[in-house]
This record gives sequence, structure tokens and C-alpha cells, in this order.
Amino acid sequence: RFLLFPPQLCMPKGLSFRTQADTREPQFHSFIITREDGSRTYGFALTFFEEVTSKQICSAMQTLYHMHNAEQYDILHTPPTPRSPEDARPTAQQLHAAPSLSRLQRFNSYDISRDTLYVSKCICLITPMAFANACRRVLEQLHQAVTSPQPPPLPLESYVYNVLYEVPLPPAGRSLKFSGVYGPVVCQRPSTAELPLFDFPLQEVFELLGVENVLQLFTCALLEIQILLYSQRE
Repeated sequence: RFLLFPPQLCMPKGLSFRTQADTREPQFHSFIITREDGSRTYGFALTFFEEVTSKQICSAMQTLYHMHNAEQYDILHTPPTPRSPEDARPTAQQLHAAPSLSRLQRFNSYDISRDTLYVSKCICLITPMAFANACRRVLEQLHQAVTSPQPPPLPLESYVYNVLYEVPLPPAGRSLKFSGVYGPVVCQRPSTAELPLFDFPLQEVFELLGVENVLQLFTCALLEIQILLYSQRE
């Protein structure tokens, strides 16, 4: 069954705010919860940005931006403690590197009268098996239904109810096809005589890490060397 899940793993860095000048493409990520008995639960989250309509939040954000720019200006223009008389003289490179307050505000600013503020939101599915493609299609179609100017054919609650309570887990060696908001969604569960389910694109792994790094990771896995991957994205 598909279940809802708390936001700790869905948005590990908390809320993010952006303006119309920033990239606001939806981002999809997955995570695994391993229990003490070795059983696993798989989570799939789609993070998107929605316009902030509260005037109080917009005013508070503008105040925070002004405070941040003022703090950065003070840090960049505070001269370091000189260790000798020669160090007390600013060089031409230091004078050129110190940006003005107007430059900081131009590249890192929010004006409530000019900019549109957006906040990150997230929808997530929890499944007993790693049906990554199916979950991604479900989440993307739900997001499309929310942001589309035209309403979906049925009430949005009916699609959520269908995914949560009416879509069963496919038996081993069988495929399952169910209706999404705008199109069918298909997932397949391997049989016991096949390789385990792996519904993630291997091409993306090589594109992100490169062939040499993938081979090095594979070698470390064969030698049972501990591997730690750190992502710069949420």
C-alpha cells in the first residue's frame, strides 16, 4: 500500500524561498528507511515551489533580506586586525574585491513591491517496494493537476484516495497498471527467479559520477569498503 509520511525525510533542509528570478523546477528524490530487523520502506518525494500570498510573510522576508545584506556588508568591510604596519595598508586587490552595498542588494535582494516570493512544498509517497518510476509519475501528475489552470477530469481527492487505498501491491512476477490523473501508470515486480527490483536509471548514475568513479565505487563494494556519498542537492 501507498502511505503518507512525515516531512523529516521529505524536506531535510526545511523550507526554501525563491523569487521569480530563481530556478523553480520541481525536484524529485528518494530515500530508504531501514528498520532494526532489516526490512525497508521506500520513500519518493517531489518538491515544488508555490507562490506566497501572505503579506505578513512577504514583509518578514524583506526584513530578513535587509538584515542579511547589512550583515554581509559589515563582514566584508570590516578590516582584519593588522599584525604589522605593512598589513594595515589596504592593497588595490582588497579595495577592488570589497563590493558595495548596492551591488549586494542587486544580486541578493527581495523587494516586496517588485518581486514574487515562492516557498517550497512537497508531496511524498511511501511504498514497501522501490517503484521509483511509478511513484514519480503519480507525483508529477498530481503536481500538474494542482498547477494546471484547468481542473482534472475528477476531483483531486479521488486520485489521492485511489493511490492510497485502491492500488494493491503487485504479486511477484506480475505487472500492475492503474490510472493516474492524466494517464496510466505501470509498475512491474520481478519474480523470485529474476534479479531484484531496481527501478532507478543507471544512465543517470554514470552521467552524475562519471565512468571512472562508478568503477571505483564498484571496486569498493566488491572489497567491502565503506562508501559514503554526499549530495549537494536536497
